[in-house]
Amino acid sequence: MTTNGLNIIYRERDVKNIHELKVYTKHGGYEGLKKALGMKPAEVIDVVKASNLRGRGGAGFPTGLKWSFIPQSEPVKYVVVNADESETGTFKDRQIMENNPHQLIEGALIAAWAIQATAVYIYLRGEFWDVAHALDKHIEEAEKAGFAGENIAGSGWSCKVYTHLGAGAYICGEETALLESLEGKLGQPRVRPPFPAQKGGGLYAEPTVVNNVETLANVPWIIVNGADEYKKIGTDKSSGTKVFCLSGHVNKPGNYELPFGITFRELIFEHGGGVTNGKKVKAILPSGGSGPIIEATDEVLDTPLSYEGLSKFGSILGSASVIIMDEDTDIAWVASRVTKFFKHESCGKCTPCREGTYWLDKVLDRVMAGEAEQRDVDLISNVAHNMQGTTLCAFGDFAANPAISTIKNFPDDFKKHLKA
Repeated sequence: MTTNGLNIIYRERDVKNIHELKVYTKHGGYEGLKKALGMKPAEVIDVVKASNLRGRGGAGFPTGLKWSFIPQSEPVKYVVVNADESETGTFKDRQIMENNPHQLIEGALIAAWAIQATAVYIYLRGEFWDVAHALDKHIEEAEKAGFAGENIAGSGWSCKVYTHLGAGAYICGEETALLESLEGKLGQPRVRPPFPAQKGGGLYAEPTVVNNVETLANVPWIIVNGADEYKKIGTDKSSGTKVFCLSGHVNKPGNYELPFGITFRELIFEHGGGVTNGKKVKAILPSGGSGPIIEATDEVLDTPLSYEGLSKFGSILGSASVIIMDEDTDIAWVASRVTKFFKHESCGKCTPCREGTYWLDKVLDRVMAGEAEQRDVDLISNVAHNMQGTTLCAFGDFAANPAISTIKNFPDDFKKHLKA
């Protein structure tokens, strides 16, 4: 979807070779940073607040509000870019880093100016080693051009940008586990408070802002064009465009940058080319494995997609990793496969998550083997409900969602596996 003829995030679709610094700057690149440097840091935060930009990593937390939590009195502060991208069905951030890297770098530096950070760290999942090496070259180019490093754009303000590779752990997408990993420790969530924005809670115990790649890539456009222009796109509570990662049983899977407020029906049939083999949509995972699966009723298909839009169906938009399942899909099998993923990726720090995912997997195996009774299905639901709200991070809730939502919304798919 275009806005005034341009994509906000995927600008390579409009401008050839925009990953190159000379092309990026020719088409307005780093003008947002220059403009921000002419503003007071607090003014930059106010603009981002007014734009209603919300975190694109999954939680949808207001970005400007998150920045405002950073105490300006602290001399050392950091910006950390969450480029771990480990949610199932999510592949949007890699495309940004590969095809429009300078917009991410620029957005991260604007955030750094807003909170007066001393350094930016881009944390990438371990499998993104090729992306990290390319980013290092782009950062070096930006430094040579005076847009990063020492005395940025002659402002007297300095801020280095670094990349850091993780080791491919899903849990490191959680911001405090990411910070632990970035410090060289085991990637496990921290006890909060203190929160990352507070002294003692962030990177190296200093106040830290953690933002997703897509979130920061929106920032230069907002600074250049203004908060009011950004709010003209999307819905009242979810402003701007969103990259929808569409996969599963669709003819044209891929990343689609569209304004908030489009519907599943538009996404699947107008952009995704419809369901493979002309079949009907049975179920949708709107936010990868972490969000509750929902039945593809007409009401669901015609609901405007936003951070608030799916709550009435007991689900979330999250990172908008939309996985489509056709009428022949066995939803009990889906629950089993997603549960195996969470069992494997649990960091093991919290007992309900560590033990809960193990037992969910075991009993679901019993169901899939045709050796279970209705009481086993009830046991799965009971274990999953007891995992919710009992862990240090949201992983326990994410791991419980597939079991709870599939049993609730697709009970017949479980019954056909039970012993007579």
